[in-house]
Amino acid sequence: MPVEYIDIFNGDADGICALLQWRLAHPQTSRLITGVKRDIQLLQRAQARAGDQITVLDISLDSNRQALDHLLAQQAQIFYVDHHYAGDIPQHENLTAVINTAADTCSSLLMHQYLNAEYPGWAAVGAFGDNFADAARQVLQHLALAESDLHALQQLGEAINYNAYGADIADLHIKPDELYRQLAAYACPLQFIAAQPQLYQQLITAYHQDLQLALTQPLLCATDKAAVLALPDAQWSRRVSGVLGNALANQNPQRAHAVLSLNAQGGYQVSVRAPLQKASGADEFCRRYATGGGRQAAAGINHLPITELEAFKTAFLRFYAD
Repeated sequence: MPVEYIDIFNGDADGICALLQWRLAHPQTSRLITGVKRDIQLLQRAQARAGDQITVLDISLDSNRQALDHLLAQQAQIFYVDHHYAGDIPQHENLTAVINTAADTCSSLLMHQYLNAEYPGWAAVGAFGDNFADAARQVLQHLALAESDLHALQQLGEAINYNAYGADIADLHIKPDELYRQLAAYACPLQFIAAQPQLYQQLITAYHQDLQLALTQPLLCATDKAAVLALPDAQWSRRVSGVLGNALANQNPQRAHAVLSLNAQGGYQVSVRAPLQKASGADEFCRRYATGGGRQAAAGINHLPITELEAFKTAFLRFYAD
């Protein structure tokens, strides 16, 4: 049987842009496995044989450990790049792990470093999408781009990231695997923007429309150090839940934010952003809950029962009180 190539990636900007860099550097027809932003237990979808080549990008190793162990036992070759909480990383001859959980990096930036900065445009778009604007601009500094180009790349990153949020694929404007295929034709994101202005504008317009609706919603509770906001039950709420956290963090860099939106289980999906001035603790806080996880600067909880809302608000304000 021929070797199969399988690319498993988070459907947000960071996951997509990490894969864009990898496949531009290593062109190969592959099977794509991805989903909405919160769909992170993706390795269990991969059926592999000995020698198959699996690339895993921007999903927690800890959340996929059992499936990873199974794939390694099948003698698949796995290349794993990520910046989320990993737990114990297995030592295996078939696993190459590029994992860094520092608060100031993301999977696109790790891939950028691994590939010796071959595709800075896509690395920057991924970083912009993960709310690392300063790091993104640093990646692009040597290109001396016009401010208008930098702004366009930032908008693209934020819009790709926004497109991944939803309870399921039906909430999204474009399926992440389809969006990846559209972007993969271009070695530079500015080439994509020039060649596909309609798709680019579709993403940007949808993002801003949903964000403006979200910013009109009142806070449930707030202090100088932390705030909690709940969104109504609507598709736009589910789409904007993650990027709203980034927008609020940028508006109030000294404050942590928790954005709640109703999920299909009759509870809340929670998106947490640590204060930009001290980008840590989000993963620690969210892992207190059964379906929680993420990274130091940004994390989430897939299901918070409505009956736990008051206790959650108290715990969140207390956690970020110092």
